[in-house]
Amino acid sequence: MTERPKAAISWSGGKDSCTALHRTAAEFEIVTALTMFDEAGARSRSHGLTPQIVGAQTACLGLHSVTARCTWETYNTAFAEALSSLSGSGISHVIFGDIMFDENRTWAERMCAQAGLVAVEPIWGEATDAMLREFIASGGEAIIVTARTPMLDQSWLGRSLSLDMVEDLGRLGVDPCGERGEYHTLVTNSPLFRSPLRVRARGRVLRSDCWALDLELDPTSAPTAEHHAASR
Repeated sequence: MTERPKAAISWSGGKDSCTALHRTAAEFEIVTALTMFDEAGARSRSHGLTPQIVGAQTACLGLHSVTARCTWETYNTAFAEALSSLSGSGISHVIFGDIMFDENRTWAERMCAQAGLVAVEPIWGEATDAMLREFIASGGEAIIVTARTPMLDQSWLGRSLSLDMVEDLGRLGVDPCGERGEYHTLVTNSPLFRSPLRVRARGRVLRSDCWALDLELDPTSAPTAEHHAASR
């Protein structure tokens, strides 16, 4: 058998990166999940997840977790340093869950090339309604953890992704996958998970124009993976 290339996944914790992981799991030996956090290491960028929740997700996936800290201004530098560490560990490819916007793909390809890595974009250019349906049809489960006003209000927080949601979002003029930042998700189960992730809400927070669900691990949930924190 031909040896599969060793890869990492740029892991947000949401449905798009999970769908990208599903699509590439047979082609690559995916060993590492790379997640970017704020400068304090308290919350992941964009999705606002705690290190404990991201670590539990990667433990459910059986992946090694690599994290890096940054401000939005230092994101590129921190990401580049994290990619260099991946390259040094024998990883040759990095998988991304981008669907649209040319600048996103160009950025991923440029950053990876500078580190001697190859960017893989398995869901690029797909119809976003089809992507949401594919995630659900795969057996994936996820909840909404951020909702951006005025498109969505706080009642969407904690809502599980479902096929009915495709029509609901369409009526509101929201992209089915939230590709304009209308919402973000937390994957709580997948056929690739060793066991479901159980979380509970501690409250809701409004930051600027974005409602966020403050989550913590349920004490009965899966153990947290060992972290290899690359604090930049």
